[in-house]
Amino acid sequence: MTEPQIGILMLVVFILCIFLGFPIAFTLMALGIAFGYFAYFDAGRMWRGYDRLVEQGAEGWQVWQAYIEGFLNNRIFDLFVNQTYSVMANEVLTAVPLFLFMGYIVERSNIVERLFSTLYIAARRVPGAMAVAALITCTLFATATGIVGAVVTLMGLLALPAMLNARYNQSFASGVICAGGTLGILIPPSIMLIVYAAATGTSIVRLYAGALFPGLLLAGLYITYIVVRSLLQPSVAPKPTDDEVGDIPVAKLIIMILTSFVPLAVLILAVLGSILFGLATPTEAASAGALGGLLLAAIYRALTWEKLRESVYLTLKTTAMVCWLFVGSWTFSSVFSYLGGEHLITEFVTGLDLNTVTFLILAQLIIFLLGWPLEWSEIIIIFVPIFLPLLEIFGVDPLFFGILVALNLQTSFLTPPMAMSAYYLKGIAPPSVQLVQIFKGCMPFLFFVVLAMVLLYNFPQLVYWLPDTVYG
Repeated sequence: MTEPQIGILMLVVFILCIFLGFPIAFTLMALGIAFGYFAYFDAGRMWRGYDRLVEQGAEGWQVWQAYIEGFLNNRIFDLFVNQTYSVMANEVLTAVPLFLFMGYIVERSNIVERLFSTLYIAARRVPGAMAVAALITCTLFATATGIVGAVVTLMGLLALPAMLNARYNQSFASGVICAGGTLGILIPPSIMLIVYAAATGTSIVRLYAGALFPGLLLAGLYITYIVVRSLLQPSVAPKPTDDEVGDIPVAKLIIMILTSFVPLAVLILAVLGSILFGLATPTEAASAGALGGLLLAAIYRALTWEKLRESVYLTLKTTAMVCWLFVGSWTFSSVFSYLGGEHLITEFVTGLDLNTVTFLILAQLIIFLLGWPLEWSEIIIIFVPIFLPLLEIFGVDPLFFGILVALNLQTSFLTPPMAMSAYYLKGIAPPSVQLVQIFKGCMPFLFFVVLAMVLLYNFPQLVYWLPDTVYG
């Protein structure tokens, strides 16, 4: 086999290991080191000291020590150490644990329940009011946390029982929560966009600016669907009776908004605004956001030692997962590129005689299919870099490609058989809510994800207008 063919074999073995259930980060490292040992194998260089001792007639432990040192004198180990150091010293990734901590502490500040109740009362005259309130709450909470599982789980505990008690259709209510919970990986400040920026070398500030309108567009499409379907099919979201809603004075509603909606909105806008307008780096803004999350928890009297300990533990656990994925991915991709596998894929794709549009459609289709067995972090860190050399060939801006990928990855949480949002919700939903019903409820929202991608294809200024206006 030629070296490029061995590179492709390396990729095939990795995909096979994924389906067998091996831990992805450690599989990447193991395959990278194993195939890298072959790629960088140079017996003359590695055992030079051993050969010298043998020529001198040395014997015993000194010769065996030289042989073992020669075995470990492969450049793959130097590469692995350097890649590990590069990941741990990456300034972009420093923002990840800070944003995660902000999200976990906000999740435990008891603000979400108040926010949902306030938005429901404020929107009580809108068709599908409780679903609209749930989606807006999901959007704000997902934006503050960027952690899909946390948003879907918490909103499933708060909003799903309320909607079911209000006689909402089970599939419809489930789909709203699953779709709303995934918006956090698209709308800034998004953890996924930070990881994409680190993996591709794209400006995180321009990514945030470019993702803002597409994220709000998708949320707007979801809300439009909820309202229109509630009008056309009232049985899925019955109107509340006067007894259910109650007569809330305007003054009390304003106080509820000021104490629930405004604090979280101010925190999000302060963090995002300081990044977009150049007042702070993403890391500095994330630090301020983490402090703001602590202050919110303290103000709402939810800052306990137990909750703080849980937030720190979950932050460290998730950050370690992301960092080790980067280490494994960069080691794997370096060896894969050295063997010529990346060049072979580039030649194959360019040989298909695609234009820019068909290349983008093919790339997004591949990412859509990868979303079935993999999570977004694995797709971004492992597979997106494979597309990077092709972007320049087809004249695609990495910024635009990143936003399309972020939109596309919404589907990875909503599409069976590995729709993680559906499984998160099923884990805390009442027994009467079946997994098939949750899948059914997610399907209409997939259509709007595809519609948003089509709109971006045809109106790329949805991505470029804000970063071009603010940064030139």
